[in-house]
Amino acid sequence: MTGAAAEAATVRREFARIHGRSPDGVWAAPGRVNLIGEHTDYNDGFALPMALPQTTVLAARRRADGLLRLHSAQGDGAITELTVADLVPGAVAGWARYPAGVVWALRDRGLPVGGADVHLDSTVPTGAGLSSSAALECAVAVAYDELYGLRLSRPELARVAQYAENAFAGVPCGVMDQMASVCCAEGAALHLDSRSLEVRQVPFDLTGHGLRLLVLDTGVAHDLADGAYAALRAGCERAAALLGLAALRDLAEAELPGALAELPDGLAPLVRHVVTENARVGRAVAALAAGEPEALGPLLTAGHASLRDDYRVSCPETDLAVAAAVAAGALGARMTGGGFGGSVIALVPAAAAGSVARAVTDAFAAAGFAAPAVLEALPSPGARRIG
Repeated sequence: MTGAAAEAATVRREFARIHGRSPDGVWAAPGRVNLIGEHTDYNDGFALPMALPQTTVLAARRRADGLLRLHSAQGDGAITELTVADLVPGAVAGWARYPAGVVWALRDRGLPVGGADVHLDSTVPTGAGLSSSAALECAVAVAYDELYGLRLSRPELARVAQYAENAFAGVPCGVMDQMASVCCAEGAALHLDSRSLEVRQVPFDLTGHGLRLLVLDTGVAHDLADGAYAALRAGCERAAALLGLAALRDLAEAELPGALAELPDGLAPLVRHVVTENARVGRAVAALAAGEPEALGPLLTAGHASLRDDYRVSCPETDLAVAAAVAAGALGARMTGGGFGGSVIALVPAAAAGSVARAVTDAFAAAGFAAPAVLEALPSPGARRIG
């Protein structure tokens, strides 16, 4: 039995034990790492994420009585029971607001969806900047799409999940996390245009080039609902307005020096990051298309410096992980995700993977930080039915 089939069988059995009947199906949606293109999506920019092997797996069965009954293997054992017709932003707390928000968002679009019994299990680390919330939202979205015969496109499902996180969960995120979770393909990174939602699958053959991509989870949990993320987005939108632009995506790298001279000191660094980060995405895509994935290394490290110095969303743990990884032989490293904690990715020669991981662990110990968790990222498939 394959890994996905075994997961599906386990979740199916748990669903039957908890809800007392068999599910209509089992779906999975992955977390993601973003190779490059951070804080660009809500500026209509570009990003290059890839899906992780770690997923949220969800078994569900349609109900006719309008009840949404949610159970999580990572929860306290209780079933959260909600009335679909009564769902409104602010009415649901904790992890349940993410699946409930998707159901609310579908109804808010006028789609004829009702209740369901749901059991979910997840291997996506929470608070690690790997989009555990997007994986949960997208698993619900693809399940409901099939349960209720909605036939939404993949970008439409991503927009529903993003709307749920923005309007129901209260996190003003862009669409990159959700697009990665539903649209990524095995063996590829996803070149995303956040304005048009056009995507391109860019082959990313780590193994064939003797490379590995390590994910170093610093253990510093981040919470994008705490206001800092919203303040950054508001700053970018204000800067675009002052420059007479629809979004910062419309500012070319060559125009950056003149634009920065027109902006208040507090906004200029945000603009510099977004514009140079969009340019780094273009260079990364060109490197992968040319079959030169090792050329990503310097782009990762430059992206981290920009996030640290201009956007100011790193922390001592992520900065240390990047510095230690590069000193130990990584081709490049950077924090991934919204920041304020979370994880670092490091592109390393396969032969150096163990020594790089040990070097980061030793550096954390010397600084008095808890040991980081180390995962390996492989370009994996997006959301799908698995059982």
